[in-house]
Amino acid sequence: MTRIQWEGRAADLAARTTDPDSRWRNPVSEVPRHLLVPKWWAPSESGGWDLQIGEEDPDRWLNVAYGNESVVTSVGGVHADHAEPGDRPEGLPTSSATLTALVIKMLRHGRINAGHDLLDIGTGAGGLTAIAAKRLGAERVTSVDVDEYLTTAATDRLAGMGLGPTFHTRDATGPIPGSYDRIVATVSVRPVPASWLQALRPGGRLVTTIADTALILTAWKTPDGGAEGVVERDWAGFMATRHGPAYPPGPDDLFKAAREGEGEEVKVFRYPVTDIRNNWEVWSMLTINVPGVRLDFAEQPGKRIAYLVHPDGSWARAEAERYESPTVHQGGPRRLWQDLESIRNWREIEGGLPLFGCNARISPDGVIRLSRGRWSAEIT
Repeated sequence: MTRIQWEGRAADLAARTTDPDSRWRNPVSEVPRHLLVPKWWAPSESGGWDLQIGEEDPDRWLNVAYGNESVVTSVGGVHADHAEPGDRPEGLPTSSATLTALVIKMLRHGRINAGHDLLDIGTGAGGLTAIAAKRLGAERVTSVDVDEYLTTAATDRLAGMGLGPTFHTRDATGPIPGSYDRIVATVSVRPVPASWLQALRPGGRLVTTIADTALILTAWKTPDGGAEGVVERDWAGFMATRHGPAYPPGPDDLFKAAREGEGEEVKVFRYPVTDIRNNWEVWSMLTINVPGVRLDFAEQPGKRIAYLVHPDGSWARAEAERYESPTVHQGGPRRLWQDLESIRNWREIEGGLPLFGCNARISPDGVIRLSRGRWSAEIT
């Protein structure tokens, strides 16, 4: 097989994702990222997933591996490495090679210096682990993932790069081996697992995201075993922690009711129909105010439709042309669209929402308390 010339791609990636004086620039340029994703899943035109094999199209392989998007490597617990052409996995993505710009963002929030011991939670394809090991030394980097294949594959692939960080296969919401100066999670949690705080050394720093939001939470360990920090004026989204090879089934029955039901209440509301998941501040506030809410969106010729559902049986469906006021059908014990509408009103009246930049206090048991001015919220 002809040797793949990857070094220029890696250097370009480093230049795009780091500042010229960044201590992360050289590590990014030294990692052959394509070796971490020899196969991957790409969305198909039919709405499913198609297997991609790097060696069959080296140019595309390099474009994907050193590109600007995350690369899905497992769907519904089916690893691309184990798949054959024609396989059609079902379910949600369960692992990916996170885009490098986001990896660097999380590492920068960690304020990591030479001599720090780092715990990487969510091994995935091993990209963050490799970059950190290049900079800190592999002996100072530990990575954990619930999926044994991911930790095994990352161990082998990083060994091929001359790197030997420590990998553990375990549910990261449970006990964590060792203690660390910095913990950076590329999976999202809600609340923070108490074991993470126990593994964080006095004065150590935690960087994670809150599940079902776009919020990056950074916090310093406090003497009581908790942590204090902020929700950064920045955003990111990661898959939530899971306890097995795949996520449990989603709320399909509730979405069925939202798509087909007439509703106990039908009203016209103020704001146009949009995919709220693209408005990260509003989406995050909604999921904090209404834990468990799920969203979906569809666009048809001349019509937009948004759906909200909740495990308590509540649902809402909003339909309208692009800029028109929507007709909203709602059912169940809660009026979900009114919850959303009140947040959008708040943003318009106040000029913004209080999430980004708010104070965060994490108790030793992991409960997150957010506050800014007179506003506060608790995430349990």
